[in-house]
Amino acid sequence: MESKPNSENQIYTLVQSGTPKTDNVLQSVEVNGVGLDITDDDKLKKRAKRKIITNKMMLALIDVAKSKGDMGRVKQYWNTYHCQGKLLRSGEYVYGKFCKNKCCTVCTAIRKAELINKYRPVLVEWKDMYFVTLTIKACKEDKLKMLTNAMYKAIGRTLDRLKKRNQRGKGIKVMGVKSFECNFNPIAKTYNPHFHLIVPSKEVAELLIKEWLITWKPKDGKWRNFYNSQKGQDMRPANTLESDLVETIKYGSKIFTEPDQKKGKKASTNPMIYVNALDNIYAAMSRKRLFDRFGFSLPPQPKKESIRTIIYDSELFKYSTNDADWVNKKTGECLSGYINTPELEHLLNQCINLDLG
Repeated sequence: MESKPNSENQIYTLVQSGTPKTDNVLQSVEVNGVGLDITDDDKLKKRAKRKIITNKMMLALIDVAKSKGDMGRVKQYWNTYHCQGKLLRSGEYVYGKFCKNKCCTVCTAIRKAELINKYRPVLVEWKDMYFVTLTIKACKEDKLKMLTNAMYKAIGRTLDRLKKRNQRGKGIKVMGVKSFECNFNPIAKTYNPHFHLIVPSKEVAELLIKEWLITWKPKDGKWRNFYNSQKGQDMRPANTLESDLVETIKYGSKIFTEPDQKKGKKASTNPMIYVNALDNIYAAMSRKRLFDRFGFSLPPQPKKESIRTIIYDSELFKYSTNDADWVNKKTGECLSGYINTPELEHLLNQCINLDLG
């Protein structure tokens, strides 16, 4: 078998060929992509950890979505539950199918790594970067989707206005990367949708905040209750590109939330997963591009080609939530050797909040 690049940044899928299997060994199967190098023990264990978090979370999200009668999201959550559910091991590589959903911790981790690797070479050239947060006042569940749509329209109008102003020679060029995120406050039972941006200068950061406030304050007062002042926005020097990129590319929402939201209070040892809130956030983000660039183009990127390979004598491993690992049912062998920590075990079994109130 030819040596393959060790890449975590390509999505690969399993293609069942219909080839008969003997003693849990598939004699020949066609797969897409480069696979995951299982000699990288750390990566494999991290994937196993994300998989157990995803599976526990999806079962709870399925129950919540069913209670709301949203069978579309139920189907999506089941799809994520089965993401990486079966892996084929051939030599030093494993292959499996990805769901690519926003709610999947496995897929979003890969997507975040791809985006960081793609944008880092450009952003590292910006010597005076600033990290910006544009937000509105917190809202209740019934307004979340409507306000999310309004925020996307508002950021679009703001950037278009600044672009046209620059094209007419009346303003500076505005560029950067932006992402959408929404957090939940379990005390007030409110949601905080906001944009994170990385821009090349303090001047651009100040201008974006100024123009965002102009755009978001509608003349007809439609969103008066959700208008946020200058104090509600934030900007600071982006001193560490790597950490600020990770902060920007968080892809949606925190999974674990501190029950006590008081400022200055130390983080508790028992954060919660507020499943109903997560479902509301995923519903609001449906069909939304969570990460994008504006005002600049990336250098030409290598064209991704579909890699199809026939592998032979591969072993089938199925994911077992009870074992927190992929297991060869014939031999009992576990693939990653990951052992769930007592702390995470407690979080996943005792700290999932299903409250619909």
